[in-house]
Amino acid sequence: MTISRDLSSLPAVGIAVIGYGYWGPNLVRNFAKTEGARIVSISDLDPAKLASATRAYPGIGQTTDFRALLDDDRVDAVAIATPVRTHYQLALAALEAGKHVLVEKPLAETSAQVRHLMAEAQRRNVVLMVDHTFIYTPAVRKIRELIGEQVLGDIYYYESTRASLGLFQSDVNVIWDLAVHDISIIQYIMNDTPLAVSATAVSHVAGNPENIAHIALFFRSSCVAHISVNWLSPVKVRQTFIGGSRKMILYDDLESTEKVKVYDKGVTVSVSAESVNQLRIGYRAGDTWSPHLPAKEALETEAEHFVDCIRRGKMPLSDGASGLRVIEILEAAGKSIAAQGTPIPIEQPAQHRLYEGVA
Repeated sequence: MTISRDLSSLPAVGIAVIGYGYWGPNLVRNFAKTEGARIVSISDLDPAKLASATRAYPGIGQTTDFRALLDDDRVDAVAIATPVRTHYQLALAALEAGKHVLVEKPLAETSAQVRHLMAEAQRRNVVLMVDHTFIYTPAVRKIRELIGEQVLGDIYYYESTRASLGLFQSDVNVIWDLAVHDISIIQYIMNDTPLAVSATAVSHVAGNPENIAHIALFFRSSCVAHISVNWLSPVKVRQTFIGGSRKMILYDDLESTEKVKVYDKGVTVSVSAESVNQLRIGYRAGDTWSPHLPAKEALETEAEHFVDCIRRGKMPLSDGASGLRVIEILEAAGKSIAAQGTPIPIEQPAQHRLYEGVA
């Protein structure tokens, strides 16, 4: 039973954002309009970026020293949008200061670091959440709903391509930058967990991480997931095909409307009347339709969810355990790349929660 709780009398959650580069402005914009939240301050090492933030949001504090935020009693929660190599140290410092923490994906550089962050969040009884933005999109939520209602039947495959010209990262390869999205989506929509991963990748820029990669995830069922990611594409592509025994889906995130299309297409297998050893393959082609999707930005939903979890003491959808699972798969993919695509077993998740007493 869910008990309704009036939150109108609770003070607004004070938010500080660390990093005002590529993703930070999006976080600030969405938290600024989130009910029950207020932006207290922004931190960045670049004074020019802070000046830009001040012009956009007059009256909001700013600092080049993130530790000033941790000593500020007005700050209840910290959102981190900095290079991946800094995620662990910044998140740990914030947790140790008793702040709730939202971290841009991926949560940290290693699974060991994530486990440490989870343990600290549990010890402090605060929220630890990772910014897996795509699981908050109306499109992905609808796909999860369709799969859960067995509209697609048994899932045969997940095929995704994420390609564009850049942005080249210096501290992570294209898998940690782009494939992380699909891995988090698969974890969210599939009622299954991968047993092994095979991956290959190559770098075409000397001294830089791999910029093209192909990943295969293998499951207990006959489902297989293929993810292709590329920083050297002449066009931007964000397409995913999901095939089931009943229906199939095309999810194109670049479509302004009809991002999700459901196809009543597939094959049927029957035994030949002439021979029980001969199978006949039939093809089914029915209607195509696009479900209605709310016109709401995913990051707005995510910001609301983070604040609601803090105020109600709830477990986030993309909690530390979710971030850990994604990074364990990314680490296994890295081992497979080093072994020229040899499948690497993935440790199966244990049944655990981020912290006690959270519904």
